[in-house]
Amino acid sequence: MQTWTAQGGDLGFIWNEDLLRDLGVGIKDAVRVGDADSRGFIAVPLRDQTGLSFAVSSTNFDHFTAGRLTLRGGFTLKTPDGEISLVDASLRPRAGDAQTLDLVDAAGKTWFYLDKLMYSVAEDGRRIDVQTMDLRLHPDLAKRLGKPQVADWAVAQLRMNLDVRAQDGQYIRIVQAEPVWPGTPVPDVPNATYEADVFMLSFNAQYSRCTSSLSNTNLTCDGPAGTTDGYAVFTPSSTLRNNVNNGTAAETVAGDPNGTSAALYTADVAWYRKFTGSRPPYDNDQHPNLVWNLYRVQNGRIEQIGRSGMKHAFVTTNGGCSAGPGSGGSTGAILGRSCSDTYGTGNNDSNGDLGPRSELVPATGEWGRCGSIFDPNCDLTADGNGNGNYSQRMIVRESQLAAGGTYYFESWYIVRDDVNPYNTMASRPVTFSYSGSGPWSIGNGSPMLLGPVINRWISPTTTDPNKKNVEIASKEGHTRVAVSATDLGGGQWRYDYAVMNVDFARAATQGTGKYSDDTDPTQRFRVIHNMGYDRFSVPLPVGVSAASFEFNDGDLDTANNWTAAVADGSLTWTAPVNPTPAVGVPAVLNPLSWGTLYRFSFVSSQSPGAAEVALHVAQSGSPDAYTASSLAPAAPVSEEIFADDFQLATP
Repeated sequence: MQTWTAQGGDLGFIWNEDLLRDLGVGIKDAVRVGDADSRGFIAVPLRDQTGLSFAVSSTNFDHFTAGRLTLRGGFTLKTPDGEISLVDASLRPRAGDAQTLDLVDAAGKTWFYLDKLMYSVAEDGRRIDVQTMDLRLHPDLAKRLGKPQVADWAVAQLRMNLDVRAQDGQYIRIVQAEPVWPGTPVPDVPNATYEADVFMLSFNAQYSRCTSSLSNTNLTCDGPAGTTDGYAVFTPSSTLRNNVNNGTAAETVAGDPNGTSAALYTADVAWYRKFTGSRPPYDNDQHPNLVWNLYRVQNGRIEQIGRSGMKHAFVTTNGGCSAGPGSGGSTGAILGRSCSDTYGTGNNDSNGDLGPRSELVPATGEWGRCGSIFDPNCDLTADGNGNGNYSQRMIVRESQLAAGGTYYFESWYIVRDDVNPYNTMASRPVTFSYSGSGPWSIGNGSPMLLGPVINRWISPTTTDPNKKNVEIASKEGHTRVAVSATDLGGGQWRYDYAVMNVDFARAATQGTGKYSDDTDPTQRFRVIHNMGYDRFSVPLPVGVSAASFEFNDGDLDTANNWTAAVADGSLTWTAPVNPTPAVGVPAVLNPLSWGTLYRFSFVSSQSPGAAEVALHVAQSGSPDAYTASSLAPAAPVSEEIFADDFQLATP
C-alpha cells in the first residue's frame, strides 16, 4: 500500500438542473467558475495550500486517508427556505467511510457527498484525472427540502484534475504487465487461451427527471393523478467485475446461479475512450457499452416499457484486482482479472457519452464511429452530438409507471469477445411511487439476478408443459423466444409470446474496424444499419383459428405497431413499411432490433403442442429466417376414423 497526495487543479460540475428543479432547488450564483468544457463540465479552481491523501494498492485507488481539497469559488444554491453556499467549500474524507468525500460548506455543514470515483493517471504520473464522480444529496439536505425520500440521490456529475505526488515526493511511476488479450495462448497449457467474460456485479436505478412535453422540456410533470402523461427518465449506477478465473473455476458473483464463468483463463478487456486513436488489440479505441431497460409483468404477460440509448464507457478504475497475468492498473484503459468498475448515475446520464444503439454491431461490439452522432461527417474528429437531457435516455410514460403489476429494471454491458452475453446483464424488481408534489421515486428490490428479464418471466428450465423459453444462437447474435399458453376456460387458450432480441443483427457496414485503414475515407468503419427482425410467425394447423391479435412494443405509439394476418398456415405479425428508407437500409419501420423485447398475443380454441415459430431477418441474406422450437396451437384430433360408422368393440 502506498500513499498519494493530490492538490491543486480544479473540480468540474455538471448539475442535473432538471432534478434540482423537481426538488425546489436552483443555482442562484456562481463565483470564479470557468466556461463549460466540451463535455459540459463547469470548472471551479482548487486551492494549492491544502491536499488530500489516499491509499493505493498496485496503483489502484483503495481509500481516502486524510486532508482536504478546498474550492476557490463555487456555487450558491437557492432552496425553498433560503440559500446554501458552496463557495469555498471543501472535500473531506468521511469518518467511518473511507471511500466517500463529504462536500462541506465554509461553516462546516455537510450538504452533499461524492462517491463512485473513476480516475486514471495522466501526464506520466504527474496528474490524476478523476473523470467522473457522483455528487449526492446528504440526508440532512433531503430533510431540509421536506423530501427525505430523496436522500442519497445523485444530482450532479463531477470531475477533478489534480496534481499528484507519491509519499516520497516523487511522481508516480506506473509499471504495467503485458496484457493478455482474448485469444492469447495460455503458457504451458496446451490448446487453452485467455477468454473475455465480464459480469454485472450490482446496480441500482434512480429517477433523473420528468417533463410533460418533449418539445418543451422546461415543463414539469404532475404525477399519476395529473392531467398530463409525462415522460420520466430513470438511470442506473452499474458495477461490473471481470472474471476471476486463472485456471480454476471460481465464483465471480457470489451466490448467483450464473455467477461462475466457463472461461478458465481470464482475458483483459480493452477500455479506450472514443476518439483516442489506434490501440491494441483491435487497432482502434474499442470500449464496452452500457444499456438499460424497464419491464412490466401483469396478468401473466410481459412488456418492455422503457429502453435507453447506449452509454460509451471511457475509463475503468480496476478496484479489487487479483495478482497474476494481465494488466489493469491506473491508466484506466484495460480491465484486468477480477477488477471491478462502477459507472455512476450522473455518469450514465451524461449527454457527451450517450449515443443510439443503431451505431453498434452488437454481437461483435464494434462501434461505427464514422457517421455516428459524434462524427457525422466522418472526418475522425469528435463533434458535439446534439444531445439534450432527454436524448438517448430511458423514457417511461407516467401512465405506465402507475399501471400496476411487477416491474423489473435490467442493466447490461456489451463487451467485445465476451463469451457469455447473459452474465454481463442483470435485473432486479423495482417499485415506483409519487407522493405530494413529487418527484417520482424508484425503489430497488431484490434479488438481483444475472441474465435477462425474459428469463424471470419464463425460466429456460421450466417443466410447465404450457410454458417454454428457448434460445436462437448464431454467429449473428442471440435471441430468446418465450411463450406462455393460458387456459381461459370454455375451450379457449391465450398465447403470449415474448421475443427478446439480445444481440442479434445482420448489420450492413462499410470499411474496416482498423484505424490503420482510415487514411482511405472509404475504409472508415460505418454501421449503415443494424436491424434485427421484421416478421414473427406462428404455425396454425388446418382447422385451427386464431383471434384477438395483439402486438406490444411498450411505446404507446400505435402508428408503428406490427400488424397480424393469417395466411398459408401461419399467423404472422409484420413490421410496417418505411416509405422513405435511407440508402442501403431496408424499408422497415420499428424492427425488432437488439436489446429489445416485443410481445405477440392471440386466442385460439386449441391447446398447445410442440411447434416451430419463425423470425424473418429484416436484412436480406442467408438464412432469411431463424426458427425456434416453441409451443403453438396443436392440430385438432382427426375424426376421419369415425366417418364410416366404425366403432371400437365393447369388451
